[in-house]
Amino acid sequence: MPLNIDLQQILLHWMNLAILTGGLYFLLFKPVKAFMVKREEHYRSLDEEAAARLAEAEKIKAECQAKLEEADEEIRQERAKAQQAIQQSTEDQLAQAKEQARQIVVHAQAEAEHSRERVLRDSQRELRKLAAQATKKLAFHADPFDQFLDLAEEGEEYEE
Repeated sequence: MPLNIDLQQILLHWMNLAILTGGLYFLLFKPVKAFMVKREEHYRSLDEEAAARLAEAEKIKAECQAKLEEADEEIRQERAKAQQAIQQSTEDQLAQAKEQARQIVVHAQAEAEHSRERVLRDSQRELRKLAAQATKKLAFHADPFDQFLDLAEEGEEYEE
């Protein structure tokens, strides 16, 4: 054989290469490929789980938002009721104050009328008294001739 090439040696090398490749395939490639597939499935399941949790969180967020809107509506309704109650209370107090003012005015008018009647009675009584005194003076007033004589006796002058 020229160049010292032995066909048997070449076949043995090829056979060693095939056994080595097959052995490495079964010993290394299959376990690494299985590990990679398992790892890929693990990350895919984590991704699916995260997506599910995200969807659940979005659902919970939507529910909370709906509850917040309901609570806001309830707060608006309660505020409207409170404002209406305050308005009613204010109107009631205003009506009560007007009634009290009316009663005070009526009482003051009655008191003024009573005072006016009292003043009229007092003035009438005073007028009667003055009229009685004037009548008494006129009735008991001595005759001018008698006055003249009385004054003459006393020595004073007569005045009319």
